[in-house]
Amino acid sequence: MTTVTELQRALSRLLWSRDPSRLQPWQARLLALGRVLQAVMRDLVRGDLNVQASSLAFTTLLSLVPLLAVSFSVLKGFGVHNQIEPLLLEAMAPLGKSGKEITAALITFVDNTNVRVLGSLGLGMLLYSVIALISKIEATFNHIWHVHKPRPYSQRFSHYLSVLTVGPLLFFSAVGATASLADIEFVQQIIRIEPLGFMLNTARRLIPYLLITLAFAFAYMYVPNTRVRLLPALTGAMTAGLLWQSSGFVFANFIATSTQHAAIYSSLAIPILFMIWVNIGWMILILGAHIAFYTQEPAYQATGAREIRLSNRLRERLLLGLAAEIATRHYSDSPPATAAALAATIGAPPGLVQNLLKQLEDADWVVRSAGEPSRFVPARSPDELSVAALLDAIRADTEADWQSPPPPYHPVMRDLEAHLEQARNSALGALTLADLARQITAADNPTAEMATTPVD
Repeated sequence: MTTVTELQRALSRLLWSRDPSRLQPWQARLLALGRVLQAVMRDLVRGDLNVQASSLAFTTLLSLVPLLAVSFSVLKGFGVHNQIEPLLLEAMAPLGKSGKEITAALITFVDNTNVRVLGSLGLGMLLYSVIALISKIEATFNHIWHVHKPRPYSQRFSHYLSVLTVGPLLFFSAVGATASLADIEFVQQIIRIEPLGFMLNTARRLIPYLLITLAFAFAYMYVPNTRVRLLPALTGAMTAGLLWQSSGFVFANFIATSTQHAAIYSSLAIPILFMIWVNIGWMILILGAHIAFYTQEPAYQATGAREIRLSNRLRERLLLGLAAEIATRHYSDSPPATAAALAATIGAPPGLVQNLLKQLEDADWVVRSAGEPSRFVPARSPDELSVAALLDAIRADTEADWQSPPPPYHPVMRDLEAHLEQARNSALGALTLADLARQITAADNPTAEMATTPVD
């Protein structure tokens, strides 16, 4: 155990003792890759990925048939429903002969699901099962991206409807177009010409990997309730796609073909193999999401905690900086800022800034707009918001969790707290957020004629 701990410390020193700006570009990229891998391995060892994958695997088993039934109904309207079975066979290929049996059973269940005879209650339960699965996926991705505010219900409906209609249509259409491409006479003639034939055959073998990569990238960018950039999403998707193809080969050759499962579980071997494969699939998808997150948010790579732990001083500094920036934009007639813009201004991770903005919202200091993305403005006139009151609200933020906050344990401590409060209030005086905003504007633009209230 001591040796493992020493190795971890040595690896941390190797990765975090160097300044990327002083390295060659290829060395900086290699260092960034090492930091991402260390952060993902830390989450994997801690068990976060396994818990998330197990939860989604269980929900998938309950919702798979309703999901396929809804997708089948949508695809049937566009005439591409016949491709759902070949795609299921491809997804179940690592299960060997068991995959064919599972696919046949699923298709039978879907065919027997007649939406017309379900009735309103049955149709509602069918849609609820599908929406529950998508909601669980969104909640998992929001947890990975440190997003604590889910989408409004109106936005969830439109997003889920897109996933259930446009997503399957585009995916199965792409698969169908790929499968029929080789039947075109012009393409067949090109295949006979070398090396074009070799290149096209190689491209055809890479198409399943490209399709699964695009599907993963779409999920990473579309599902979380935050803005995920294209490059981090593709980085996680390419890694997950490669793991998907590799794990499918390993599972097909070393697990599904093993006779030990049949000897131990008998007739239950097929559903157990299916459950194992579903869990592996979710583990790969979530692993890619973690890679995408750490690629986009490098500030979270070094911390071993789920949340960045802020000191009292740093929390006050960031919250006061956010309030001052929002007030400054208010008085300079600049458009209200989004959470991402505020994070870039104060130099803090967007996920952390989202949490701090929620704290300001709960204290009724700022409000967010109803649009997407949300923008933040002062809850009332900054002339009415004193800096001293803001700092009081920050310091007393979690005291509401106490049913009866304990008083100072000794009169001497009570007097000390009173002196500290008096000294701070004396230093800040009547300074408001409006005064602070004017001082910031005047410092950034000395030629501007603005009235300021100096700090006493």
